[in-house]
Amino acid sequence: MRIASVRAEGRGGTDKLLSKAAILMKRRGIRLCGTVQANTALPGRHHCDMELKVLPDGPRLPISQQRGLLARGCLMDADAIETVAIEVEKRLDGAEILIINKFGKQESTGRGMVPVIVEAVSRGIPVIVGVNALNQDAFVAFFGDGVEALPPDAEAIVCWAERTLAVAEAA
Repeated sequence: MRIASVRAEGRGGTDKLLSKAAILMKRRGIRLCGTVQANTALPGRHHCDMELKVLPDGPRLPISQQRGLLARGCLMDADAIETVAIEVEKRLDGAEILIINKFGKQESTGRGMVPVIVEAVSRGIPVIVGVNALNQDAFVAFFGDGVEALPPDAEAIVCWAERTLAVAEAA
């Protein structure tokens, strides 16, 4: 199992880091699949709109619910995450690396992007997952100790991907 996790500090830090790493990998000819997150601040709105871009060529799909200015709690739309997972799974054929922007609440219960991660692992596709502190224990419980924690550096993420692909090619 070739899974790496990454976490960057600050709001949206991991999103920006994985987006940058995906751009670098694509430039280097690595065939990607997965998701990167983009948050859009809109005038007159208290919360940002969350979207996932499906890699490498897919659409940007909204994943946040519009619940009003006084809404509390998670604004993520669980059904939208399931739709994104279907779009990602369609693109697994031919992918060399799977990037998943976040192992979140849905994934900690075995839903969301977990089936795509499991399918990628079963096909031998290396996986890079953004994991925040809140869901770190669930991530480790799900995938065990075989996960490599990467530093919050886009170049280090790309180097891990290239090294992992080279080892697989040599085997």
